[in-house]
Amino acid sequence: MATLSLKVMDRNGYTVCVSSGEDFVDLVCMRAYQEGDRIVLETSGKNMYLNWQVDDALGAAFVYLTDNVSYEIPFGEKRISMSPKVFSGDRHYLYAQVARQDEIEAYRNLALNPADQHRDVNCFPHATANVETRGESVFAAKNAIDGVRANLSHGAWPYQSWGINRQDDAVMRVDFGRRIRTDKVVLYTRADFPHDNWWVQATLRFSDGSAQDFALEKSAGGHVLAFPEKEITWIELCNLIKADDPSPFPALSQIEVYGRNVL
Repeated sequence: MATLSLKVMDRNGYTVCVSSGEDFVDLVCMRAYQEGDRIVLETSGKNMYLNWQVDDALGAAFVYLTDNVSYEIPFGEKRISMSPKVFSGDRHYLYAQVARQDEIEAYRNLALNPADQHRDVNCFPHATANVETRGESVFAAKNAIDGVRANLSHGAWPYQSWGINRQDDAVMRVDFGRRIRTDKVVLYTRADFPHDNWWVQATLRFSDGSAQDFALEKSAGGHVLAFPEKEITWIELCNLIKADDPSPFPALSQIEVYGRNVL
């Protein structure tokens, strides 16, 4: 049994509402969020698999927590990469639940995390990159693991993506926070043609020191990259080679990493 606590705190550290439970906790916040508010999830243990929902319009995320988590509720420019329904209104439903063993053992997309944040976190999977176009939220690396595959345009939700700012040495990493086994990656590259360029080759680099090149093509569909099963803690997408096309704007809408947790 694990004790879980959910609370909403304001910018001054005042607790707006709080709830706790054993292995499951939910919380209803009957107040419009204000800038500086944050959601705090506290657990009695560390290194735990949970399902948690920071907002009913965002959906639940299967995550691995190495410590307590503070989720900063986005406002202004940081909100346009999310559905306009997220964090809106004056009624909010949140929950956290310790994951079942069958959920932990399942073969799934282990990169999916709609609750990822653009900062250092104790909640995984977590996406980072060495470049994000103009520092704008609609081009942040975390957009590529939020579960939204829409790729026929660019900009505000649902067309947020990881943008590389025309940088030839762009690298994106997905950290899992624990050991996983994976044998397949699916890439959804942005396909807002003719605005967009596309990559004809990409490299997957793994935490075990190995790397593999893959040929890509101009497509709005998923690029399935299969390889012998690897046990890793992170994966990088790098060595991205653009097509010979007038557009300088290739981008990534979604990366999916399929596998199982190492137990």
